[in-house]
Amino acid sequence: MSVKQRFQDSKVTVMGFGLFGGGASTARWLMEAGARVTITDMHTAKQLAPSIEAWDADPPDGDPPVWVLGEHREEDFTGADWVVANPAVPPGHEMLVAAHGAGAKVTSEMELFLETCAARLVLITGTQGKSSTAHILAGLLERSGHSVVLGGNIGRSLLMGAAELAEDTIAVVEISSYQLEALSEGTGRGRAEIVAITNVLADHLERHGSVAAYGRAKARILEQLGPKGVAFLPVSLVQSPRYQVQADCFVRTHSRTAGDCRIVEGRFRADELDLGAVDNLTLPGAFQEDNALLALGMASELMCESEDLARSLGQIEGLDHRMQSLGWIEGIHVVDNGVSTTPDSTLATLTSVSEPCTLMLGGQAKKDLSWNELARQVKARGTRVVTYGASAQQIHWALLQAGAEAWVETNLEQATHRAQEETAEGGTLLFSPACASFDEFLNFKERSMAFRSYLRGYK
Repeated sequence: MSVKQRFQDSKVTVMGFGLFGGGASTARWLMEAGARVTITDMHTAKQLAPSIEAWDADPPDGDPPVWVLGEHREEDFTGADWVVANPAVPPGHEMLVAAHGAGAKVTSEMELFLETCAARLVLITGTQGKSSTAHILAGLLERSGHSVVLGGNIGRSLLMGAAELAEDTIAVVEISSYQLEALSEGTGRGRAEIVAITNVLADHLERHGSVAAYGRAKARILEQLGPKGVAFLPVSLVQSPRYQVQADCFVRTHSRTAGDCRIVEGRFRADELDLGAVDNLTLPGAFQEDNALLALGMASELMCESEDLARSLGQIEGLDHRMQSLGWIEGIHVVDNGVSTTPDSTLATLTSVSEPCTLMLGGQAKKDLSWNELARQVKARGTRVVTYGASAQQIHWALLQAGAEAWVETNLEQATHRAQEETAEGGTLLFSPACASFDEFLNFKERSMAFRSYLRGYK
């Protein structure tokens, strides 16, 4: 029986349609499989209007789903054969506990994809750099002649059509700690050829509770390795029992200065292979060198020729909102790094920007993350800071404690105008919030686009 056939005539509850229709592909796939689908979301129909309008414009064949919006009803979980939960839903959510108690099986879109996918699998996770690494790897593989699909947490569900992918296609999949945590345990070996962890730093503690628990979630990517699979791990993790692979798998280490993949005298190296000059990389930000190094190592493991990789390196363009230059606006250079939601990620970016610089920090600070090192670096560099939003006072206090110069504004619009005013001519305005966006915006992309709209002189 195929994965899809198991859902025929089953009652399935899709938990979380999402403000951007994140559950739409799952619901569509289930309806094509012949399931009787209920879609439930705590958001109201009005809040979900754009997602529902997109669904209504191209509805799948079969009986329409039952919509339960603005609430979760327990009977939709206890009366289901299956529940497919959005990764934002914690595994211990009371409705999922009730579903388990009633005998329903709980799964996720990512788990369905991994079970269904006919292509070769490469999975990438990490605290920082996973999107960029996946993006760079997909670009390198394409330029080396491979058929590639890119998706997962990077923003594109690959579930629809996963079973029809050619066996020689490579699926490059970014996978988050939430998605890893939601995967069922004890279901047997995975089938990924390569998995990679970029790094493990403090993040998402409001969900996982501790750095150790967050690390355990990240380590679950190793369960997805198939026989003779290869795990690319930071040098700093390989000695930890948490990150050990199965006996028939292999480990490749990476770091800027040591390991199997490293940078030597301005060249990217994988063992003895020369994979190109660091100077050929056109992506802004020194941290992108680490992402490129890992991507090159994985591409080499996938049998791409060294010459092809070295030649392709300068052709890779960066993702939006990641050290993205918006050009010179009224005499200052403006950089959009709106993807940053932690102090660590902003710190990595700040070191790639020359002074004089004005840094914009703010939004909804994540739980238990320290601002001390970022504040120290801001002081040492002489960086000016404008804070805003729900965490403005918290950030401002940390900066004052370090002796740094900062201003406080109420919201992003006011902060943008103040930052433009305070940036010296010829200097840089760096938008790298180091916080989640949820105090004002639905996600970091909406926040970055708002920042651009508030810039005076930007077109």
